[in-house]
Amino acid sequence: MSDRTQFAVGRHKVAMPRPMKRSLQVASAALLTAAVVLFVMMINGFLVGRGGTLAGVDVWLAFIKRSDIIGTIILTALVTTAFLYWQRDKERR
Repeated sequence: MSDRTQFAVGRHKVAMPRPMKRSLQVASAALLTAAVVLFVMMINGFLVGRGGTLAGVDVWLAFIKRSDIIGTIILTALVTTAFLYWQRDKERR
């Protein structure tokens, strides 16, 4: 089995080691989660109307700077990525 794999970036594929690919997948999942939380908080600030969307950004910054939140996001992304690869390996057998 090869220790290198390809990571798709747009229309390009970049060859890299498997641990690097999985690390990039975890990081991208964590960033996507943080972006979704930002979107939800901004929409909530807009709908409530007390502070507007900028108040949502302030709340998000206070929320995302907490180490327990960052840890939970990264742990969730790591477990999900590991589970998907484990499941894929089980299907190939």
